[in-house]
Amino acid sequence: MGTDTEYVRWLESLDSTDVAAVGGKSANLGVLAGLDVPVLPGFSTTATAYDHFLEESGDRSKLEELLRDLDPEDIADLQQRGAQIRHRLRDASMPPELEESLVGAYEELADRLGVTEPAVAVRSSATAEDLPTASFAGQQETILNVSGESELIEAVRDCYASLFTDRAIAYRERQGFNHFDVKLACAVQKMGRADLASSGVLFTLDPDTGFENVTVIEATYGLGELVVQGEVDPDRYVVFEPTNGILEKTLGEKARRMVRRDGGTAVERVPTEERTRYTLSDEQIRTLSTYATQIEDHFDRPMDVEWLLDGELEELFIVQARPETVHGATDENVVRTYRLEECGEELLEGVSIGNAIGAGRTRILDDLREMDRLAEGDVLVTEMTDPDWVPVMKRASAIVTERGGKTSHAAIVSRELGVPAIVGTDRATKELRDGDEITVDCTRETGRVYGGRLDFTIDEQTLGDVPETSTDVLLILGDPDQAFSLANLPVDGVGLAREEFIVTSHIGSHPLELIARGEEETFVDALQTGIAKIAAAFYPNRVIVRLSDFKTNEYRNLEGGWKYEPDEDNPMIGWRGAARYYDEDFRDAFRLECDALRRVREDVGLDNIIVMVPFCRTPAEGKQVLEVMDEFGLPRDELNVYVMAELPSNIVLADRFAKIFDGFSIGSNDLTQLTLGVDRNSERLASLFDENDDAITRSIHSLIEDAHRHERPVGICGDAPSTIPGYTEFLLEAGIDSISVSPDVAVETILTVAELE
Repeated sequence: MGTDTEYVRWLESLDSTDVAAVGGKSANLGVLAGLDVPVLPGFSTTATAYDHFLEESGDRSKLEELLRDLDPEDIADLQQRGAQIRHRLRDASMPPELEESLVGAYEELADRLGVTEPAVAVRSSATAEDLPTASFAGQQETILNVSGESELIEAVRDCYASLFTDRAIAYRERQGFNHFDVKLACAVQKMGRADLASSGVLFTLDPDTGFENVTVIEATYGLGELVVQGEVDPDRYVVFEPTNGILEKTLGEKARRMVRRDGGTAVERVPTEERTRYTLSDEQIRTLSTYATQIEDHFDRPMDVEWLLDGELEELFIVQARPETVHGATDENVVRTYRLEECGEELLEGVSIGNAIGAGRTRILDDLREMDRLAEGDVLVTEMTDPDWVPVMKRASAIVTERGGKTSHAAIVSRELGVPAIVGTDRATKELRDGDEITVDCTRETGRVYGGRLDFTIDEQTLGDVPETSTDVLLILGDPDQAFSLANLPVDGVGLAREEFIVTSHIGSHPLELIARGEEETFVDALQTGIAKIAAAFYPNRVIVRLSDFKTNEYRNLEGGWKYEPDEDNPMIGWRGAARYYDEDFRDAFRLECDALRRVREDVGLDNIIVMVPFCRTPAEGKQVLEVMDEFGLPRDELNVYVMAELPSNIVLADRFAKIFDGFSIGSNDLTQLTLGVDRNSERLASLFDENDDAITRSIHSLIEDAHRHERPVGICGDAPSTIPGYTEFLLEAGIDSISVSPDVAVETILTVAELE
């Protein structure tokens, strides 16, 4: 262990009780050093050292005078006072006794590393930073590739000055912190060679929705400052913590990287062939997730972590860890669902932040000097936001930037403020016109900017003390991008996850067309990711995934679909569902679905999936489907398989289907149209389409009795329980085992079921 002094403490001697002495960042590094988590060697200056510098060299009384009666909303005055304070501190001389301690620690670190003048990173560590209820993230300076005693002294002085950046001053004023109660220490660590490999940030939850069972990692080549500053489009990985399986991998552009150069840093372009590769291997992704889980378990709260991969040592290191302050500091038990009610012209798309919708008049700003042009409720449009922009970001109804990623400081601040943002649009300031009305939709993974102020609704469901029910209430869900935001709903799982939505929204091409182009992995990867995200969101509760049920006319609408689909007079009762899976003309496409499901189970480790076969006309057809599934890696004895009960034959032969399948799910729409002989899309026959008709209710009664006689569960997925008065009561009297509904009526349905039971 190194030699501690009044002004310097070695990281390995620190723990969580030392926040007041060395700041949150340094104290947390000391905690990490005591865990089985790799940390780069180093030391920290102390708060006492900062106070000594301020009293001896900084003229504290003059600083107090400059901060007196400050109005943080007066941007021009804030900028003027902040600049004066920083200039005064940067020009101040370092007290001799403090300089002696710094130089001594640096020499001791050099001896440990076996080099004369090691390159180090100097990171600010404020004593109020990284508190669970306050986020000072990114408000103070980090200086990389510092080498030699004089550079170290200068870097520490610059860090001290950065405690008085405009954004830090304004934040303390608004949060009620006394400027001199917050002190600054500096973590000084060996400079990891991320410039030869990669680095980035991670959260131990989903930063947009607060879903806690995932680790979200962003990675780029070189030093991580470009990710933190939002100046690079990084790779993004989502790992499901309970199984350490990779849910999602998204390739970023990674056009630039920061490297060590001539005693400092430089930014260079990344060659095209490197941009098209992922920065991390699957093993490295899982290793980082393991470290993240250890850190979260120790601190017992969601964490925001920076990491690097040392290219010389080929080892991963944790650079810092602090509490996540957007979701981790709130216990609000409300689920808000934003929904766009109008269509509009799509102008731009990018990475969505905030899982919400905002609308207003655009205000395009080139730099901070134009802040006063943005009025309350305007949409801020700029090249890139960072925490310096907080005062203007607070006034915005939404934010659109050209650069940035999901875990950049700009994104973090937007989340803290509760302002929806779309980052990384590339051309927002060029495509949008100043003063135009726009709508910013961040409800999906890809955020979209629409022309005009479109109508949208906000559905709020206060969870409170929702009663338990004997009958399971499940969700109907197709959009994987909504899964994490709905995970807190008090439901018993997902009764219907539709593959069709994933194919149309995230793939867009006919599977046979992708096979013909040699791009079948595109289909499998996208389907695997979509299914896995839904299954992970509701784990360990069951998620029933319905195999593809496109009709021929719907398949023809996919790219290349016209080549493979016949032109049918009545696609509703044509080549759809089970009939496709064993057909020689479609088997190869069905193999891709099976591959995706197999990978979700085996690679991601999600064993809560139940597969459902739609439109299965006969028991013999059901057996054929199960044989093909077994051939394609989904053996019958390793998973549950349900059948969709939507044909009269499913009702009449329920006893035979029960011997083949593990359960039934009633598709009331198709069951109604095929029992009554009514086209459900016909306006002329709409009055005859009645799910409450005796023929339908008797069929459901019959199915439930036969299924239960063979110890098979029966559920229903459709609109009837939500839209037809008394239908839920009828289902409960009939003995239904589960009711699946859309998310917006889930809580209401639970309360209704509880009351009726």
